Amino acid sequence: MDRLQAMEMFVRVVETGSFSRAAREFNTTQPTVTKQVAAIEARLKVRLLNRNTRGVSLTEPGALYYEKCKAIVRDAEDADNVVRMRQSQAQGLLRIGTSVAFGRRVVVPLALEFMQRHPQLLVDLSFDDRYVDLVAQGLDVALRMGRLADSSLGARFLGMNPWVMVASPAYLRRHGTPRRAQDLSSHTALIYSSVVGDDVWHMQTPRGEPVSVPVSGRLRSNNLSAVLAAARDGMGVALMPRYVAHDSLVAGRVKELLSGHVLPEQEIHAVFPSPRLLPAKVSHFLAFLQGRFAGDWWAQSP
Repeated sequence: MDRLQAMEMFVRVVETGSFSRAAREFNTTQPTVTKQVAAIEARLKVRLLNRNTRGVSLTEPGALYYEKCKAIVRDAEDADNVVRMRQSQAQGLLRIGTSVAFGRRVVVPLALEFMQRHPQLLVDLSFDDRYVDLVAQGLDVALRMGRLADSSLGARFLGMNPWVMVASPAYLRRHGTPRRAQDLSSHTALIYSSVVGDDVWHMQTPRGEPVSVPVSGRLRSNNLSAVLAAARDGMGVALMPRYVAHDSLVAGRVKELLSGHVLPEQEIHAVFPSPRLLPAKVSHFLAFLQGRFAGDWWAQSP
């Protein structure tokens, strides 16, 4: 039994005036409590309590020791309460990592809304299209696209990130509208270079047949905003996440192509350093994100 718990037992013996009542509070036996108090007296080489048939009373050294022990026990309880309260509220600094385009268009407005709900919370947003080491970077949670590799990270599935194929009306007037996946080989592609196999576009026909089409073009970029800008300027056909193209589709600056085909989509996960004993700020953020990527979620993003 640890020293602090022995002090707690001594304090309760004094305050209840009984070894047996103190034992009931600690869900133990009277001999156990008696042994702990005796062990303190043996270690200090002083009698702390006078025992008689009417109960217990403090000796002069015992009264001094009781006051000190009472303060220590109270401080320990305060320390526990601080942690419990912090675990029940989203507060402190929450470090969030995400990719650049997804972060700017989707995560930023979500993080700002979450901060409005939790005024005691500070947020540090990091943007990086590489998969960074959460522990090395000090991140509490990261939002990632695609299937997760096996790891010791905790993870929460949030939803799916669908892709769309687009081109501007001006480009389509000049070069025609592709009707089949195979038509893409004769078109200029705007290639997003951060995905594996970026120069081969994969999809399924309306009949469910898989198709892989090699593409080529004058522009390659690892930045989705650059690819979208080129598509709006009539530079070619682009394949990108629907959340990136949504506003331009609504405004008519680009048009959706091959809408009957099934295009790629990615899983969206929140990942965190460990699945055990999540800090309250992380568990609250995960609960807040749950359901935000259902249905046509991309249409809800500012």
